[in-house]
Amino acid sequence: MRRFWSDLSLSAVVAGFVAVLVGFTSSVVLVFAAAQALGATPAQTTSWIWALGLGMAATSIGLSLWTRQPVLTAWSTPGAALIAGSSGYGLGEAVGAFAACSALIVLAGATRAFERVMDRIPQAIAAALLAGVLARFGLDAVGAVKTAPLLVCVMTGVFLLLRRLLPRYAVPGVLLAGVAVAALQGRLDTGAIVWELAAPVWVAPQFSTGALIGLALPLFVVTMASQNLPGVAAQRAAGYATPVSPSIVATGLTGVLLAPFGGYAFNLAAITAAICMGREAHEDPARRYTASVMAGVFYLLLGLVGGAVVGLLNAFPRELVLVVAGLALLGTIAGGLAVALQHEAHRDAAALTFLVTLSGLTLAGIGSAFWGVLAGSVALLMQHYRSRG
Repeated sequence: MRRFWSDLSLSAVVAGFVAVLVGFTSSVVLVFAAAQALGATPAQTTSWIWALGLGMAATSIGLSLWTRQPVLTAWSTPGAALIAGSSGYGLGEAVGAFAACSALIVLAGATRAFERVMDRIPQAIAAALLAGVLARFGLDAVGAVKTAPLLVCVMTGVFLLLRRLLPRYAVPGVLLAGVAVAALQGRLDTGAIVWELAAPVWVAPQFSTGALIGLALPLFVVTMASQNLPGVAAQRAAGYATPVSPSIVATGLTGVLLAPFGGYAFNLAAITAAICMGREAHEDPARRYTASVMAGVFYLLLGLVGGAVVGLLNAFPRELVLVVAGLALLGTIAGGLAVALQHEAHRDAAALTFLVTLSGLTLAGIGSAFWGVLAGSVALLMQHYRSRG
């Protein structure tokens, strides 16, 4: 721990906070919708936030300190959407499906099956995938100028100025500037925040064939294809050789333990992890793991006060969160595109991967990240086949 404290910096703390801010605000509504779709009570819904916060904190802190690399985990956002759209399952059946899904994740990691798939994806495709996943946040930040022009322009101006004068503190400066402008405009709503500790609520798992086939298997597929796949791609595109299989096993075991409390599925993060892996977190790549550790600390705090999460996140204007995320990810997006388009032989396939991923295409409940990799891989295969003919 002595090394951690010597490696820690203000920019890493802010990067961790921004990662959690973006992660929670972008999808916490889906988590609430998923809990409500299964008939969860308010106490049980709060327990979901408790379990998810605790699980992400434990895996993010543990894996980052173990590997000395920025490993950030998240709940399965497409999984929450899948659960929210499901019907006919009781809460106990759903919990049984959550545990079964996490057991399958453990199996995928322990057998190294998922890692072998990832080893076959070229770096250009992985970099294009990362850029496509993150570019949506850049576009959303630009679009925010329609509803909050002053806020967006001030934050962007501060970012450009600090990137020239104090690049290490560009993102902290943007966040402070955004909060100051929002406060002056009267757009910080802190009145709805009620600080209360969350309490875990146990729900006994029930296993049924219908829930295992109709919920557990689809939840496993979308979590691996739409979350873990871009999560590993983000790590590799940033130059980190994070152990894939042990990380997958850790997220799966955490899900098995926390499923009865609402921890429906955990996975490697991509978008929020990119914030912790960029230069804004720290100039030295070897010290950026402290950002994901701090993100884990913030996840823990939000999990412990799960009842106040919605009020806390709603205190920030939506445009502020979009601009902070877009600017924080700007360097990573540019770097991903540079790597993806570096070699002419892979350029067409990488561009196709980027465009399909950016499109947001969803087929059979599986997100565009999977289809982007598939499209790019098919393009590479066809080019390789032609070159040998």
